[in-house]
This record gives sequence, structure tokens and C-alpha cells, in this order.
Amino acid sequence: MTVTWSTGAIGLVLGFADDRPVSLLSLRPDGPVEGIGVPLVEVQALGHGRFPGSHRYADTTIGARLRYRTHTASASGLRVVQHDPVSGLVVTSVFEGVAGVPALRTWTEVDVEGEPVRLQAVTSLSTGAFLVDSGRSVDEVDLVHADSDWVAESRWRRTPLREVGLVRMDPPAHHHASRSRFALTSRSSWSTGEHLPTGVLVARDDSWALAWQVEHNGAWHWEVGETFAGAYLAVLGPTDAEHQWSRVVSAGRGFATVPVSVAVVEGGVDEAFGALTRQRRATLRDRRAPELPVIFNDYMNTLMGDPTTEKLLPLIDAAAEVGADCFCVDAGWYDEDGRWWDSVGEWRPSRTRFPGGFGEVADRIRERGMVPGIWLEPEVVGVRSAVARSLPEEAFFRRHGERVVEHGRFHLDFRHPAAVRHVDEVVDRLVDEFGIGYLKLDYNIMPGPGSDVGGVAPGEGLLGHNRAHLAWLDALLARHPGLLLENCASGAMRMDYAMLSRLHVQSTSDQQNPLLYPPIAAAAPASVLPEQAANWAYAQPGMTPSQAAFTLATGVLGRLYLAGRVDLMDAARRSLVAEAVWAHKALRPEIAASVPFWPLGLTGRTGPWVAQGLRAATTSYLTLWRLPDAPPDVDLPVPHLDGRDVVVSPVFPAASPEWDFEWHAGRGVLRATHTGGAPAAVVIRLGT
Repeated sequence: MTVTWSTGAIGLVLGFADDRPVSLLSLRPDGPVEGIGVPLVEVQALGHGRFPGSHRYADTTIGARLRYRTHTASASGLRVVQHDPVSGLVVTSVFEGVAGVPALRTWTEVDVEGEPVRLQAVTSLSTGAFLVDSGRSVDEVDLVHADSDWVAESRWRRTPLREVGLVRMDPPAHHHASRSRFALTSRSSWSTGEHLPTGVLVARDDSWALAWQVEHNGAWHWEVGETFAGAYLAVLGPTDAEHQWSRVVSAGRGFATVPVSVAVVEGGVDEAFGALTRQRRATLRDRRAPELPVIFNDYMNTLMGDPTTEKLLPLIDAAAEVGADCFCVDAGWYDEDGRWWDSVGEWRPSRTRFPGGFGEVADRIRERGMVPGIWLEPEVVGVRSAVARSLPEEAFFRRHGERVVEHGRFHLDFRHPAAVRHVDEVVDRLVDEFGIGYLKLDYNIMPGPGSDVGGVAPGEGLLGHNRAHLAWLDALLARHPGLLLENCASGAMRMDYAMLSRLHVQSTSDQQNPLLYPPIAAAAPASVLPEQAANWAYAQPGMTPSQAAFTLATGVLGRLYLAGRVDLMDAARRSLVAEAVWAHKALRPEIAASVPFWPLGLTGRTGPWVAQGLRAATTSYLTLWRLPDAPPDVDLPVPHLDGRDVVVSPVFPAASPEWDFEWHAGRGVLRATHTGGAPAAVVIRLGT
């Protein structure tokens, strides 16, 4: 028996029988292909394990016992209900889709009929359809995934499944399936602090791909393995084994897993991320992204946490002159004694840094036609802050009766109303008193496994805070609908679409070396919408024109994020910054409707040439970086323009005499030649 459902751009087939659970048999952009699949939901619960035993989120006894009960379908969604007669669990798989987008959003809801059950892990997505649909064995499928770290974000790699960890064996001879797997786990609250919550399973010949992303601002886990039924992909939020998470469900008190988006395409890696890009736009809660301003921020390679009225006023004037729309005062604005790291929490402007009051700075920003912005780290309180003593103990993360301390800060627990009242008062005061219209929301610590306040498992305490944090953001934007919010966590350590479906800008890195930024900026659109990807462009007075253009070009095809001592530049240098700003502004509508592509490939690329493109409706754009020691020319495959006549023209810098381009229509290859010295960068238009 089967259930079929389609949005028009993606269709799924679910199969079930009286003696087996529901399985996701087929997930395709067009007509269905049916096959044998793994259980649609895997559930690990105390008293109910796996058979056979392993570390994996497959072969759970509850998952195998689930049986179809009912389903309901509409144009936008599908709900499939199963029941386990032994544990009494009722499990509902939810699928949502948007017409025209080849992707789905899915999660699992768990209730119980009978005695309470302690859950230890529940999959949001479990499928083996990537093998059925591709018609290939594990031997012919590659895995694309990424590691990430502070100032070393988004390092993608592509590896055959057999080499990444799915060991070939002979299951019939051993009477068991393989226990091997490839697994990635993000711990604590930096959802992208070690690995990215996104992956792709792709046919070796790039004819078919399945991509997914975990949409959660905390802990997650995904893995690929094999069972007797075939290979599987399992995607989860927090688990007992990896994250010290468990949750008791009882009648009337159920549980919902974190959501996951999954996309399927006919094509390879570029097409897969193109589908995820369209899915990300479909899930945005605020549609202002194409109209976002150009932000100037005083931190990166500029004031570096040392703002004063004397330093800011000329910088504000210069930022306005080059065309910035918003000026954000970053860290240090509340500091009185030069030790601002562990004193944060009260969030009141320094009297010594701003003798005439911070209002003088905010007024100057508005007078120069820009929106005032300010840096805030709302979830932390420094150990020296008065707020650390005024809030109740239960408003902080605690374990075994003691507060969690990390890097000189306590962590607020947004499950507690006093914590939420405090941060609400801070934001409302900044907006009302200074007319703040832009908040850079940072997050520089992790609280470990979580908080056991209330007698819950630490991982459940963290999940509760994660969800309360999202609810706080929703309420904040409802209260201040004109406010623009930046997502920053030590650069990009919480770069997920639980956050980015709500917030407007994502800082892609804290990387201060412009020569190390291109691979990060080029990889960012695999995780973030191009119009949200804030790539820092910090030209300096002492740079040569080529060096300044290099760092400025890094930001043009994303969300240009300005910094640097533009107030100390001569007219020629400042004019180059203004040129980058206006080039970016002219492209904003196309950037916000584009999908990314990587002529030199997304995986394993760090130089000496780096290239990243955007494919808009009628035109394509490409940023090309030549790093030191690179040869003078490079061939850039652009398959979607194969066989077409292409006119290549520079966008930034508009005058680029050292660059030469030759288009080979028959091969779909652009040859770029740079006759000057490296480093150098250029943004070009590929018109047809």
C-alpha cells in the first residue's frame, strides 16, 4: 500500500503494509520510483533499544513496530500517523512544501496513549530513497559535507561513501547488517561551530542529488549507514548518547523534533544547493531581505572594540560619504574600565567613552542619513556585571545546583521569564532612547550540554532554551517590526535556518586576513542566502588600489559589510570604496533572486584561484580571486552557459585593464587572465 503526495516540484511515495512500518520509498522532482525503504521514523526510548545493537539511529525496535494508522493531505502539507502497540507511542510525520520549490520541510511529532515513555532519540528524517531514486548502489554515491570553525568556516569536501565510513561487508554471511556509519554531530549551542548541519548525497556522475539542512539553533546529529534494507540517511536534533538529551512524553504532553529541509534534484552539487537556496527563501519570515541596507561596522580591522565619540564622529561622516545606509557601533560601547568582556549584561552606554552621551553619536548617524545600529550579546551576563547578582538563580543555566560559567560569562536561560524581561527591557530601551534600528546579535560562548534546572536532562534544558530564544526573537520582531537583526556568533558559529529564517543578515566570519577570506566567502552561499551572507570588506588607507579592490570585491556579490578606516583614506581610496558600494546596490535585486554556482567546485577549494558565481534570471555574475603564487590564468567551467554567446564585462572594479577574458562557447569555459601582480580580484557580468 502506498501514499503519494506532490507539490508539483517534488513528489514523494510512502509505502507500508500490515507487517511493516511506513517507509519513504521515493523522493523525486518528477514521477515516482518505488522500492523497499527503511522505517520513516526511528525512535529510541528507555526500555526499547535497537535490534541489532549499535551506535546508529537505525534498527530501533520501536521504529520497526510502528504501523500505519491514518494520513491527511492538502496542497501544502501531508501528515502521516503511525502507532506502536507495545509502547503506546503515536508518531506523526509532517511534511510541508511550497509550489515550485523542489524541497520539503519535515519533522516528527510524538505522543503516547498509555503510560509515559522516556524518549532518547527521534529522527526528523529517515530515508533510503536516495539509492532507490538514483538507481545506484552505495558504491556509486558520494557524500558532500563541511567542517567549520572560528575564522575557518565552511570547509567542504566530497568523498565516496565507501571511503567515508560505510565499510563493504557480507551481511548474509554474518546474519547482521553492517554497523558502520558516517556521522556528524554538533554539540551544545553553536550549531555550526564544528560541522555544518547541511549535507548532500550525490551520484558519482552528478546526475542526481539529495540535500538536507537541520534547521535548529542548537545540538543536532546526522548519519549515513547501511541496513539489510539498504542504505539510509537519519537526521536528528539532540540525542541521549551525543547530547545528554531525553524527554518524557505522557498523555497530553508530547514532543516535536527539530525541522529538517530536504531537496532533490536532477543534477549535481550546484543544482542541489540551488534547490536549498530556493527552499531557504521560501521559509523566510521577513521578506525585506532584498531591501537590506549596506552596513558599516566599526569593529573588524577598525576600532576593534574601542569606540569613543572622538573616534566615531569622523568615521560616521566617512561611512555616509561612501554610501553606507546603516552604521553599527560594535563591542565596547558599554565599557568603563577597559575590561569589557566579563562585565557585559547591563548594556548601558559608557559615560567615559561618550562624554556627551551616546545620543550624540546616534544623532550624528541619523543626521548623515544612516540608521543607527549597535552590538548586543543578549544571552550572556558577565561574571562582574551587576545583573549577575540581581536576577534569580533559575534565570541562568545551572547544573547540579551551580551556575554554568564559560569564558567569564554566565548564560541566561530564556525559559525563565526574568531572563526574557531583562533582555526585552534592554532592547526596548535602546530602541526608544537612541532610535536603534539595527542590532548585531552576537553569541560568543557555549554552555556545554545544557541546564538541568527543573529536573530535566541537560540536553532538554538546552533545547528548551533554544526554542525559547526563537520565541523571544519572534516576539521582538512583532514588537519592533522595523528592526533589522544580524545573526553573529563569533562570526558564523550559529549559521542555521532556525535563526536565519527570522534574522536578516549573517556575518560569515571573523576572519581579519583578507587573503584568507575568499574561500570562506565563496563557500558561504552553500549555507546562507546570498542576500544574507555578510562578507566583510575592510579596505584600509595603506592598501594599494589592487589590495583594496581585493577585499571590497569579496563583499559585492553577497551582503556587502563595510569596515576599515575610511575616515583616514585619501579621496582616491575612498572613491574606490564608494564604487564597490554602488556596484553592490545596483545588483541587490538580482542577488536576492539568484542561486549560487562554483566554476572551480565547492569542495576542496582553498586556492590559488577561488571563484564563486550567482545565476540570476537572465544574467550570471562571478567573483574571481587570484591569490598569491597563483598562475596568471585559469579556466572556469560555466556549464549552464554552454553553447551560448556570452559577453563578459567587469562590474567591480569598473576599470580592470589587467584582466582579460575569453569565452569558449563550445566548451562552456571562460578563460581568465590577469597580467598584474597577485593578489587581485574582480567581479564580472556574464551576459547573454
